[in-house]
Amino acid sequence: MPSPRRLLVATAALAALLGVMPATAQDRTMVMAMVSTPRGFDPDIWVPGQIEASVNVYEGLTRFATRPGANGRTEVDPGRVESHLAESWTVSEDGKEYVFRIRPGMRSHFGNELTAADVVWTFEKSNAQRRTGLFIRNVALIESVEEISRFEVRFRLKEANRIFLSVLTLHIPALFDSTEAKRHATPEDPFAARWLGSNTAGFGPYHVESVTAGQQAVFVLNRGYQFERPFYSRIVWREVPSPATRVALVRTGQVQYAEQLPLQQIADLRRDRNVRVESVAAPGSATVRMNPRIAPFTDVRVRQAVAYATDYRAIGEAVFLGIGTRSRSMLNPPIPGAIDAYTYETDYDRARALLAEAGHPNGLDITLEYSTNWWWEEPLALQMQASLARAGIRVTPRRIPATEITARRAVNVWSLPFMTHLTSSFVPDPSYNMFLTAHSRGGSNVNGNNNAELDGLIDASVIERDDAKWLDLVARAQRSQAESATFVETFLPGTHEVFATCMEGFMWRPHNRLVWKDLACRR
Repeated sequence: MPSPRRLLVATAALAALLGVMPATAQDRTMVMAMVSTPRGFDPDIWVPGQIEASVNVYEGLTRFATRPGANGRTEVDPGRVESHLAESWTVSEDGKEYVFRIRPGMRSHFGNELTAADVVWTFEKSNAQRRTGLFIRNVALIESVEEISRFEVRFRLKEANRIFLSVLTLHIPALFDSTEAKRHATPEDPFAARWLGSNTAGFGPYHVESVTAGQQAVFVLNRGYQFERPFYSRIVWREVPSPATRVALVRTGQVQYAEQLPLQQIADLRRDRNVRVESVAAPGSATVRMNPRIAPFTDVRVRQAVAYATDYRAIGEAVFLGIGTRSRSMLNPPIPGAIDAYTYETDYDRARALLAEAGHPNGLDITLEYSTNWWWEEPLALQMQASLARAGIRVTPRRIPATEITARRAVNVWSLPFMTHLTSSFVPDPSYNMFLTAHSRGGSNVNGNNNAELDGLIDASVIERDDAKWLDLVARAQRSQAESATFVETFLPGTHEVFATCMEGFMWRPHNRLVWKDLACRR
């Protein structure tokens, strides 16, 4: 292990190579130490770094309101949606038609004003690409998007639903500057997807200026952004693959932010006066998923046996170092309507009895597949191996490339029987979350959930307008999912952001990514 002096020397050498200067010399520039440079910018196509960039480039017609939180901090209010790029809206009595009045004067980096035509073009692009934006359109039951006038756009819904206003807070479908995008369209690429994959054309606070793959990306302030001017006018996104180097750079003030640090380093940095650690018990849950379409997990007794054979205490201590929060449902706070539906506790005798009932008195041999998308996946897989062995379930952990796990858990492929997965979504709405991850038609139904009772409860919750009946449906859906035991709910890893000591303004957002316009250095 390198000595602290050698690490500092190495860090200084890297800083000189990358041109990193102390924050005091940067004049409103924030430098971030990131794992890698962004691989693309089209919000409809996930690649590393895309979401982290998109949430700072693209904004929605609506946004979640905020409220006073603990210790005088401001936090997102997941129960209230307010206007944003749209200044107002009206809704028909039956809840099936919304007319939005777009806020005049909202301009992109290219100087073009946001109009209803941009909104219509955005949804047409998502339809044509048939990716994430199309799923969001479908789950919100959007039937059509129509231009009424230059600054008015009408959404017609197939049915009134609770999700619609919430999904309009998202960066996807992104509101594109269609005037600029059309300049780069071709007959083969009518929506300029190729150009939008390597450039940005949004109405949010920042715009990508340059990308040098493997080194850095530079974002600059969108001068046409009409809301409060961000503190930082320039963002430098530096590729620093080594976690130890990212830590050293933020500790010495050479960068203002360092992402994705291992939890052990987070625990150590909490005691370090040279950095500021912001931690939030975000609702994303570290799960182990079972595919009910593939034996032996077609039998609910086997799935429940796995849930009972899981040593939750050991996982909390060995994997999450006592920092994580136990997950008690497929929904977790601050998502409204979350209940403690997942009641499984470690019980090896019960696990063995269930296995015997299912025809496996001598136990099972299974493979648990995982990637390294998240730091906790490998230690969780190893802990599951040790835990399940005590109930006669012999687990072989197998690490596979992220590209393979993504392809094999794709909707309608579902070829992974047993896998790790982070349950999360960008919308803190219970019906949206449940549809996304647990419905048989969900866009993130990675394990092939096929529970007809659960589907019916989720579908009913989407369109139920009575609050009491809606909350009852949400609770029943959570209990149905827990009983089916296709998800082993372990812990919420939480969000842990590491900043230079001068940094203020961090606020957790539902997409669980850093929002640059929130931040400022106050000395």
